[in-house]
Amino acid sequence: MNSHSPTPAHATAAHPAQTLENTLAETLEPLGETLVDAEVDIVPPPAPPAFSTIGRVILGASLVLIAFNLRPVFSSASALLPEIRSELGLSALGASLLTTLPVVCLGAFSPFAPRLAQRFGSEWTLLGVLLLLSLGTALRGLSSMPLLFIGTALAGACIAVGNVLLPGLVKRDFPKQAALMTGLYTMALCAGAAGAAGLTLPLEAMLGGSMNAALAAWALPALVVGAIWLPQVFMVKRGAVRTGFRVEGLWRDRLAWNVTLFMGLQSALAYSVFGWLVPILRDRGLDGVTAGAVVSISVMVQAAACLVVPHIAVRGKNQSIINVTLCALAVGALIGLLFAPLSTVWIWAVIQGVGQGGLIAAAMTVIVLRSGDAHIAAHLSGMAQCVGYLLAATGPLIVGFIRGWTGSFAGCAILFVVIGTIAAINGWFAGRNGHVGARSVST
Repeated sequence: MNSHSPTPAHATAAHPAQTLENTLAETLEPLGETLVDAEVDIVPPPAPPAFSTIGRVILGASLVLIAFNLRPVFSSASALLPEIRSELGLSALGASLLTTLPVVCLGAFSPFAPRLAQRFGSEWTLLGVLLLLSLGTALRGLSSMPLLFIGTALAGACIAVGNVLLPGLVKRDFPKQAALMTGLYTMALCAGAAGAAGLTLPLEAMLGGSMNAALAAWALPALVVGAIWLPQVFMVKRGAVRTGFRVEGLWRDRLAWNVTLFMGLQSALAYSVFGWLVPILRDRGLDGVTAGAVVSISVMVQAAACLVVPHIAVRGKNQSIINVTLCALAVGALIGLLFAPLSTVWIWAVIQGVGQGGLIAAAMTVIVLRSGDAHIAAHLSGMAQCVGYLLAATGPLIVGFIRGWTGSFAGCAILFVVIGTIAAINGWFAGRNGHVGARSVST
């Protein structure tokens, strides 16, 4: 029979469950394409561990749970910022530095992640991340201003390393399910941020009104996940490795800087939301629990947008219009949250979630699409995260300064418009078809 002859309809009819599975795989497939492997330069390349089916389920659940713990530090402090200022006598400048510090750490410590992975292995490094993250989070609850800042910095450094290594592990250990695992990983990141934003104040009430206990309580999930992750560490055998590639010309390339600035400026908006949106809404008259719930809804919508935007972005050669549109949505919604009637905050929160979540996904997508190979993608991602997060730290810092200088958040509207406009300009250039002018060289 001719291989191209038509097949009877009854022979091609798929089982409904199989059809749903195929549709889900096709929908999520672009997510897998946005993963960047921080260990791609390592020779010989790390091999995925051989696990039983149950072991792989535990491994996948562990990776998702690690992702959940990489965001509560940001939004839990934001939810309690008025209480922190009152109980510890924190000034407006101190509040600005507190919300900015973990973002600075994201930029400052992300370059060390590949080196730590090469020296100790990703599994051992992530175990250290979880234990030190738990310690840093717990230190914030000891009713001491120095320990509050030390714990926040330690947690931020751990999150920086986890941010870099986790996507590579997902890609390495689940190559055939990378898209599904990336979707779960993304949703877990947003769930951690949303949970901390919405549950920290109710948790404070449950713990007898103790702000310190509510802050420290977020150390427990990281500690539990560390215990779950521990067996994975001992299952991996690792030999001697070396760096087998270097990338030349990246830091001198204009397109690479467009991608980096787009990443950094959209992150400045994102961490302004994480750090200050609850205080902004409380300042406008919402009670703390409702303000936290509004931010939680916005962050969960971000998760949905993160799943959808890569699917749209990779379908075309040019992502410029998408990037600019998302900037307009994110900034426009922030203006609405600042000035629109409080009865409409839920609508603006959803729009902001669409814009901000889409921007996060778009920034990660253009890193991959503008790279000529996996080695360049890893180095461009490192550049975008190092410089981008240091730039992003200016967002929450200036928001705090504006609040301290003017006694109001209204002036932040100008800041958000400026950041959004520059992000849109760089997003336009970062979205144009082409590759950065860099090349990977074996060593």
